[in-house]
This record gives sequence, C-alpha cells and structure tokens, in this order.
Amino acid sequence: MICAPHPRDELVRLRVLESSGLLATDRDPFLDSLVVAVARSFELPMAAVSLIERDQQFFKASVGLPTRTTPRDCSFCAHVLWWPAPFVVPDATLDDRFANNPLVTGEPHIRFYAGVPISLQGVCLGTLCVMGHSPKSGLDDAEMRLLQGAAMAVEERLNQMTSPQPRERAERLDRAARRTV
Repeated sequence: MICAPHPRDELVRLRVLESSGLLATDRDPFLDSLVVAVARSFELPMAAVSLIERDQQFFKASVGLPTRTTPRDCSFCAHVLWWPAPFVVPDATLDDRFANNPLVTGEPHIRFYAGVPISLQGVCLGTLCVMGHSPKSGLDDAEMRLLQGAAMAVEERLNQMTSPQPRERAERLDRAARRTV
C-alpha cells in the first residue's frame, strides 16, 4: 500500500476544514440523498462525500460503506488532495498503491474507485466518489460529467452549510431531498 503524500497546502487545507465546522455537523439529508442518487446512476453499491482530516477520512455522507471514518493512510480519496483532479482506479487489486490496502483486502472490498475533488474557499477538502466490488474500465465522458456536476452540487451545499447567511435555500434543499428519499 502506498499512502498519498500530503499536498503542499496541507496546513491551509486543514485550517479551512477545521474552521468550516463541517466535521461537527450532523448528517445532511441533501448530501445523503445525493450520494444515493449518484450510486444508483452509476449502478455501483457505494458512494460518499469524504472530508480528509489530518489522520482520518470522514464520510460526511455515504451509502454502502460500513463505517463513517477510515484511517487517512488507506484512503483512496487522499490521493485526490495531492493532485486535485478526477482520479480513477479501474482495479485496485492491480494497482500497487492499493493492492494491499485493507479497504481492498477486507471490508468493503473496493475494486473500482472514481473520485472528483470537492473544494471550499478554493481549497480541496475531499471528494465525491463512487466505488464498486468489481473492476470497471473507467468512466466515459458522460459519466465523468455527471460525477463532476454532482460534486459541484456538493460544493454548493457545503458552502451553504458554512455560510453565515440565512439558510432559507438550504432548508428548501432539505425539503426537496426528503421528498426524493
């Protein structure tokens, strides 16, 4: 297993994450419904909004994952922080970075991973990702646009959750999310 290096802006990134208060907030109905919709759209059993802390990965929203956190050193999503761009692993068992990863060799038995960065205040804090138990050749252009578009919705929601502005729009999104679940 090869751990992801820390990005050059790691201290700034951690300050933005800590000051956002996102790690202290409850699960969000909009994000929960969004990850369910993303997993269904890709016909994959797992999807998550991950936030990468100093030592662990926290799932702000997830479907199909047995836990709300994992150690950062085995995080697929942490690799996106180094180079904030879409990151796809077609078969984790064939990738030296992940072949011995406990998330591959044990629960949840990840084989396929695709993640796109999510940012707040221009700093990459984590990803929106989809995962599967079987290898997949990758994402076609339409699938990548779908995942990136969903990541933009995640970023908008995170901005609303951290904004001191009135939360009327966030409350409307909550009501809409409850109707779709």
